[in-house]
Amino acid sequence: MTNAVVEVEPLAVGLDPGRLSRLDRHFARYVDDGRLPGWSVLVSRHGQVAHTSSYGLRDVEAGRPVTDDTLFRIYSMTKPITSVAALMLYEEGAFELTDPVSRYLPAFAEQRVLVGGTAAKPVTVPAIEPVRIWHLLTHTAGLTYGFHHVDVLDEIYRANGFEWGTPRGLDLAACVDAWAGLPLAFQPGSEWNYSVATDVLGRLVEVVSGQTLDTFFADRILGPLGMTDTAFSVPEPEADRLAALYTPSPAGGLVRSDAMGRAVLTPPRFLSGGGGLVSTRHDYHRFAQMLLRRGELDGVRLLGDRTVRFLGANHLPGGVDLEQFGRPLFAETPFRGVGFGLGVSVLLDPVVTRTLGSAGEFGWGGAASTAFWVDPAEDLVVVFLTQLLPSSTYPIRSQLRQLVYSALVDR
Repeated sequence: MTNAVVEVEPLAVGLDPGRLSRLDRHFARYVDDGRLPGWSVLVSRHGQVAHTSSYGLRDVEAGRPVTDDTLFRIYSMTKPITSVAALMLYEEGAFELTDPVSRYLPAFAEQRVLVGGTAAKPVTVPAIEPVRIWHLLTHTAGLTYGFHHVDVLDEIYRANGFEWGTPRGLDLAACVDAWAGLPLAFQPGSEWNYSVATDVLGRLVEVVSGQTLDTFFADRILGPLGMTDTAFSVPEPEADRLAALYTPSPAGGLVRSDAMGRAVLTPPRFLSGGGGLVSTRHDYHRFAQMLLRRGELDGVRLLGDRTVRFLGANHLPGGVDLEQFGRPLFAETPFRGVGFGLGVSVLLDPVVTRTLGSAGEFGWGGAASTAFWVDPAEDLVVVFLTQLLPSSTYPIRSQLRQLVYSALVDR
């Protein structure tokens, strides 16, 4: 088990080191019994890193350990970065959140909503109102993911080549046009559904900024924050640092998934703002700290204080939670007692959620069981990285919360 870049003794920031060691022992068992290949975790408080640890292997077959600089596919933890990119442009007056998306992406001009039928013969009606930018930021646009396997629209997405990937040869602009040509799951703004909305938002960033998404990220977010290891692909000289991707075996243990995992070794044609980035524990902590510090880190300000507060507020109508407003399907967060902001989940009431935490904390996770959250009330950031797909396999995130919050001992 490795430990590096700790900046402060845990007790100095109200964390009990003995209790933090429970976290390490608990997740070490996940590796020792074959549930995870390896993992890396970071806990910081009051702006200082109080605990880091890594355990297990980034490549089981090659026997390479997880190290502090291991590269992980963060998948949907890309979404908050794309949301910040859009909000940076919003702060510049480039658009209003109530603007129709079709003003910038004309393919969304005449949307229709699925009301019945089959994937082969869908029945649709015209959308009552247009898809707006805030619908993309809040996953209330009526878009979906083909991997949901819940209703007819998910099947339509799969029939068009959209499940865990995109059709070969299509770039971001072409994928967005394809999605715009499919029906919506519901009238815009009427429900919450985890979806490709953030990928569409990434294309909006491209059109409004005049830059490709990777260039915008590098110039405006990753470079200024010093996130030097975060990108849409891993260059060949750094390939050995990349953790292999695994899925659980029905017989127990892990199955390596190189078909999907090796995709990041080649610069992608489709720049996925919804799930395309690779990053490190250190880099993502920089991004999370920027959010905790209300848009600024080490003299670099990406967003205004009020904008970050706005991002972390619950934007679901009437202040309801996802259980009341969302469809009962998979997402990278619990639904009960949890709302949704602009690209992040928002904890409304830990008592209702039956979890330790603070009202107002926000964060998200990725498909390979990664997670992060920012807790303004406790001045706390947690980042956990591993590479097990899908993230619903084990209760890693809820257990991580129990272990972290039970280590807080100040008053």
